Amino acid sequence: VQLQAFGGGLVQAGGSLRLSCAASGRTFSNYGMGWFRQAPGKERESVATISWIGGTTYYADSVKGRFTISRDNAKNTVYLQMSNLKPEDTAVYYCVAGLRVVRSTVPNGYDYWGQGTLVTVSS
Repeated sequence: VQLQAFGGGLVQAGGSLRLSCAASGRTFSNYGMGWFRQAPGKERESVATISWIGGTTYYADSVKGRFTISRDNAKNTVYLQMSNLKPEDTAVYYCVAGLRVVRSTVPNGYDYWGQGTLVTVSS
């Protein structure tokens, strides 16, 4: 699976961004999808996941109520709608895919990673 993420950028605190990740190369609907992020000097962390079947979602406590993950299997795309952004959301965001993953919050739970897109939130 090839993953290409885009939609990052610079936004003021309180603003919104929508990240998109386009997948190609395999049957997208067979893959659980997710978003991880890594801030400078910090470990990579799970932000949100969506299962391959049923669309079950999971969110990190730090983004719950502000971020929404969704997928469009017809477009082979997963989205991350981010609202009420905070400076601590500043990070490189990575799209991930794992075959028949229902939920995993650890990096090695996923087989494929996109190149990352930078989100910068100014105060």
